[in-house]
Amino acid sequence: MPTSTTTQHPNPVLRTAPAAPTEAAAYFRASLRFHADVADVAAALATTRTPGTPGDPGFVLLDSRSTESWDQGHIPGAVHLPTALIPEQAEALLDKSVPVVTYCWGPGCNGATRAALALAELGYQVKEMLGGFEYWVREGFAYETWQGPERRDADPLSAPVAGPCGC
Repeated sequence: MPTSTTTQHPNPVLRTAPAAPTEAAAYFRASLRFHADVADVAAALATTRTPGTPGDPGFVLLDSRSTESWDQGHIPGAVHLPTALIPEQAEALLDKSVPVVTYCWGPGCNGATRAALALAELGYQVKEMLGGFEYWVREGFAYETWQGPERRDADPLSAPVAGPCGC
């Protein structure tokens, strides 16, 4: 009987085995300590703007981009502090007892990570908003430009068209 000479190619997803459940739980729990997503940030900010609800989301949202980028569009209520100015200006603008959530352009940019690092090194509690300004706009949340408020329809490839996403 002939023998097969074909080589089995391993499944690329399982080429490296998944972590043990306890390791995975520790990793994902830690990840949530460092990151917030756009929808959660929007929900927290929306409840603070709803009459009859507390007025403080419990964190400061910080846009770490340049002034030109801020003018092009930013999240309402965010504090503008470009990353390069954090060492000199953070203490005048931010309270170390209040957590800070940083954002920059989007997933292709690590500006929010650099801002979060700079703030952490100064003693601030900090998280990074995953997706940045790009996903804020793509998910259909309102934003402001130098010309005033704007909003786009949600991108159906990044946010549900109707109803909650269920995550």
